[in-house]
This record gives sequence, structure tokens and C-alpha cells, in this order.
Amino acid sequence: MKGRDAGATAGLALLLLGAALASLALGDAFLRPMAVVRALAGRGDDLARTVVWSIRLPRTLVGMAVGAGLAASGVAMQAFFRNPLASPGLLGVSAGGALGAVAVLAAAAVGQVQAGIWTVPIASVLGAFLATGAVVALARRGATPEHLLLSGVALNAVFGAGTSFLLAVSAGQFQVSGQILFWLMGGIENRTWEHVAIGLPGVLLGCALLLPLGRSMNLLSLGEPSAQSLGVDVRRLRWQLIVLSTLLTALATAVGGVVGFVGLVVPHLLRLGFGPDHRRLLPLSMLGGAALVLLCDLPTRFLPGGLRLGVMTALLGGPFLLWMLRRNPC
Repeated sequence: MKGRDAGATAGLALLLLGAALASLALGDAFLRPMAVVRALAGRGDDLARTVVWSIRLPRTLVGMAVGAGLAASGVAMQAFFRNPLASPGLLGVSAGGALGAVAVLAAAAVGQVQAGIWTVPIASVLGAFLATGAVVALARRGATPEHLLLSGVALNAVFGAGTSFLLAVSAGQFQVSGQILFWLMGGIENRTWEHVAIGLPGVLLGCALLLPLGRSMNLLSLGEPSAQSLGVDVRRLRWQLIVLSTLLTALATAVGGVVGFVGLVVPHLLRLGFGPDHRRLLPLSMLGGAALVLLCDLPTRFLPGGLRLGVMTALLGGPFLLWMLRRNPC
């Protein structure tokens, strides 16, 4: 089993490396792989170094952070709800983050705030954490997974309505409407080193804090009484999973907009292939999620029609969800 785990980790690491190299090489200006390597080392011609370091490397790092964060958050949510159909958006985190970002963009349009490069991501993170706080407050009397889920469904509807209202109000201001739609469709175009600084350290921290919880998540899958009898503080573990999942989803939404299905597709596929052990599933999902986002981002550079990262992940994740439901009907 250890050899199989090492092989899976190595395979996904190579897939991620290949996706990252493709992300750095492909675009309006094609760069050969060796030109990319030389540019990363600070050698080669000035154009290649500028393209790699100023344009594509930030985009690639942000994509990896978004994918790893959403996939790890998906594992945490599936462990929390003990359901492979759970995903990071269940508690309204993504909807809250989207509403925070859209509210700032709409306010900037009428001169109420200055929408700097940090303003929208920070508003998105705050909106995501406020959403989780609201869900927990609504379900406080009986904070079971079922109560949290139903509260999240309700808040998803409320936040979605708020976002739609702001979009409708801004419909006459085409630049603002375009920015809002750009955000809601998800994407990692035009990312800068500031976006890397916003997203990457927090995602790395959240993933690092999740990894030691793998054994406890395994025991939780046996049921709360069994986990409690085996020494797991179930209440504390649930809080840890909620907070870390919110952090990872909030940061991913802050720097990449609304990108769906990554937290659903990646953990479930890897669970089917390598089993439910969270000590193995967590690191594999982080690698797989990062690779998936980079691979889904590649077609957006060439295909016409405003194809965005969120559209690509939805085109992949929607049929996958239908297949899952057909395979395991409710």
C-alpha cells in the first residue's frame, strides 16, 4: 500500500509539474519548455523572462492555490457531512465571498469606495467568513451537520439574490457589469504577485493545518459515537473542519472568483481510485486540485467566446455530478 501511495503521489506531482510547465509555456506568445526553464533561472532573452515572471508565473501560482484550496476544502466538507456529494459551496461560503466582492465593485462604481487590488479580495474573504458565521448562528441551537446544511442552503439563496440584485442595479454601467460578470464566472487571468501574496500563504497554512487531522477524519467517518469512544473530540474537530474549509474556500474565491465543482470532483475521483483514508486523500487531492485548475485554465487562453475557468470546471463537474447521482441514487 505504501508503494501504491508513493506511486500515486509521484504521478500526481508529475501531472502538476507538467500542467505548470504548460501554463508557463502556452499563451499568445508560445515559449519552448527549455526557454521557460531558462527564464525561471533568470537566463534567456528579456521577453521570455518578462512573460514568465510578470505574467504567467503569478497566474500559475494563483491557479495552483485555488485548485489545492478548493480540493482540500472539499475533502474537509465531505468528512464533516460524511457524504461524498458535499462540496465547499454547501455552507454558502462561495456565495458569501461572491456577494462581498460584488458589493465592493458596485460601491466603487458610484464612488463610495476605492476598489484597489487588495479591496475586492479582502471583501470576498470577509463575505465568506460572515456567511459561515451566519450559518453557525442560525444553526446554533442544534448545530448538527443537517442544521448547518439547511442553513447553508437558505443563505446560498439569499446571497445569490443579493448578488443578482447588485448585478441588475449595475446593468446600465457596462464596465462595472463586466467586472462583476468576470468575477462571478471565475478566472485567473491578469493575476499579479499581489494576488499570489493574498492567496498562496493562507492556502498553504490551511492545507498544512488540515493534514494532521486525517486520522481523526477517518474515525469521524465511523460515526460520532465511535469517534468519541476512540478519543476524538468531535465538537472540536467539526469546528476545525468548518474554519479551515471556510479559510481555504474564501481565499480561493478571493483570488480566482467563483470556481465550482473542483472540491467535489477531485476528492471523489481520488476516493474511488485510492480509498477513503483521509491521510492519503488530503495530499492527493491538493495535488490533483492544483493540476485540474491549471489544465482547465489552458483552453481559456485559446478558445473564443469569453470562455472562463469557472465555465470549464462547470462543464466538467456538471456531467460528473449527474454520473455520481446515477451511480449512487439518493
